[in-house]
Amino acid sequence: MFNLSKFSPRSFDWTLFSAVVLLVALGLSAIYSVDLSRGAELVYFKKQLIALGAGLALFFWASQRQYTFWRSSAKWWYVLALVLLLGVLIFGQNIRGTKGWFTLGGFNFQPVEFAKVGIILIMAYIISRFGRRYERPLFFWGTGAVALTMIGLVMLQPDLGSAVLIGLIWLGLVYLVGTRRLFLLSLILGLIAAAALGWSFFLKDYQKNRLLNFIDPARDPLISGYNLNQSLIAVGSGQFFGRGLGFGSQSQLRFLPEAQTDFIFAVISEELGFVGSSVIMILFGVIFWRFLRLIKNSGDDFISAVVAGILILFFSQVVINVGAGLGLLPITGVTLPFVSYGGSSLLINLFLIGIAESMVVKKY
Repeated sequence: MFNLSKFSPRSFDWTLFSAVVLLVALGLSAIYSVDLSRGAELVYFKKQLIALGAGLALFFWASQRQYTFWRSSAKWWYVLALVLLLGVLIFGQNIRGTKGWFTLGGFNFQPVEFAKVGIILIMAYIISRFGRRYERPLFFWGTGAVALTMIGLVMLQPDLGSAVLIGLIWLGLVYLVGTRRLFLLSLILGLIAAAALGWSFFLKDYQKNRLLNFIDPARDPLISGYNLNQSLIAVGSGQFFGRGLGFGSQSQLRFLPEAQTDFIFAVISEELGFVGSSVIMILFGVIFWRFLRLIKNSGDDFISAVVAGILILFFSQVVINVGAGLGLLPITGVTLPFVSYGGSSLLINLFLIGIAESMVVKKY
């Protein structure tokens, strides 16, 4: 049943929703611009519009739920996420070396995007049921096992960027609730050992090259370092007002690979300049502010943990994507929320905003 009263200013955050809509609009504009250089079919743009329609439907459905619905069903969202991650390893399609997509009717769906919903809800459920005794070893290592199970399945695809995001959601939440520093120190030492093993046995050559190029961008500027160098050229050439939508040489002449996904921020910086990229960052700032406000006014551990998990996810994606485009972080294939091309990403991100909207309480 569609409840229109849910969209009153006292129970629906119109500021949050408006910021998301503006980000999606800017993303569609940039994707349209990239598509212009690839012919009149506008394949990316049309698929993104279809994903937007489906995402809005999920958003409105999710925003109509009571927060108790998410708490009571959190375990099942997590189980469903694991089933999908297992299923894609068996039945999924391999695209660019990653077996992470289900393909149906010309459209691809990435279960790892749905896994982010699962880890946020299950972590919030555990936090709300633990009686605020977060210093106990069972909480830290138990939730770590829950996250590691999902991370392991994602790494089998392999998808390093998504695995990092899931790990950051877990780490951010256990840190915010106040776990013991000794556990965090043990984790850091373990990660150092895992990084050494991963470098030797798990990372693919292209993943190693991304890290090496981050350390030394000039080591191979025409092959493994090509993407980063083209991104930096695009960002710098935009100057203050940009070259104009559809007039960016790096994207229009296809010098910038994966312009519609990994380097969408570089496209916006080149075509809309410092002004356009600043608008993007301001809109993300508004979203983060509204999340923090909702956390402050929730008065419920489950609501606070869910919204904090969504905030950690979006913030991490923004930092990693923009940082990679500016050469400040390694390139990991993480997209810019609401802006980059990707039907699965846009669908799930709007779903998460709908979940957050369903938790706007009356006193807020």
